[in-house]
Amino acid sequence: MADFSMDKAVILARGLGTRMRRAEAGVALDPRQQAMADAGVKAMMPIDRPFLDYVLSALADAGYRRVCLVVAPEHDVIRRYYEGLRPRRIAIDYAVQREPKGTADAVAAAEEFAAGDPFLVINADNYYPIEALARLRGLAGCGTALFEQEAMFAGSNIAPERIRQFAVGQIDGSSLLQRIVEKPDEAALAALPRPLWISMNCWRFGPAIFEACRSIRPSKRGEYELPDAVQHLIDVVREPFHVITVRAPVLDLTCRKDVATIAPKLAGVRVDL
Repeated sequence: MADFSMDKAVILARGLGTRMRRAEAGVALDPRQQAMADAGVKAMMPIDRPFLDYVLSALADAGYRRVCLVVAPEHDVIRRYYEGLRPRRIAIDYAVQREPKGTADAVAAAEEFAAGDPFLVINADNYYPIEALARLRGLAGCGTALFEQEAMFAGSNIAPERIRQFAVGQIDGSSLLQRIVEKPDEAALAALPRPLWISMNCWRFGPAIFEACRSIRPSKRGEYELPDAVQHLIDVVREPFHVITVRAPVLDLTCRKDVATIAPKLAGVRVDL
């Protein structure tokens, strides 16, 4: 039975913004954008208004009412902005990830907020289609939204050569996730069935994810990665992960040149918080 009672979302907003901090030749930012880029606070990048406003408004449109922003200890700029804004449609809480130990560690920081309820997890630097966010609310159990590669080419701001840097989901005949293939090389891509389904870190979790986050080892990068925690749930706990396939783009705000490519795609998007 579909469960539309889920109204909690966790947004990962703790990242260091290393690529956003990096200067890029030929990229012009206004003074407010330059300040956010230098600070690496991608969620607050002004594109008419802070990028995170668009993300939160889409969540509210999809039926979410409670949000937890996972932030760094020093990211008071986010807290101050939303405390002053006082959103009407969505309540905002905060969880602090003390050190940048990876996405699984960031999710683990929101355990108190989840309080045993199912919840959504998304990135603060991605703008997801409302369709994907709403459909994940209707799942019974854990799941993920995967996005068709060709739809991403056609409608996102991500160039084809960059999209190969993202992970790809492997799906079985029952529309269950088998594994996430991180940044597959050309040989691995060629072996995957078509169409390719891109993972943009858009998940529905239950409370079992927290124990999984504590059970994994650091990756080669020295971080606790959320795909590893998901794989632990699939392989060890035998938790099925239902896949929602979406033929709509996700916008990505990773580096300074993304500001100019995202701006026209967000023009006219209504924000109601």
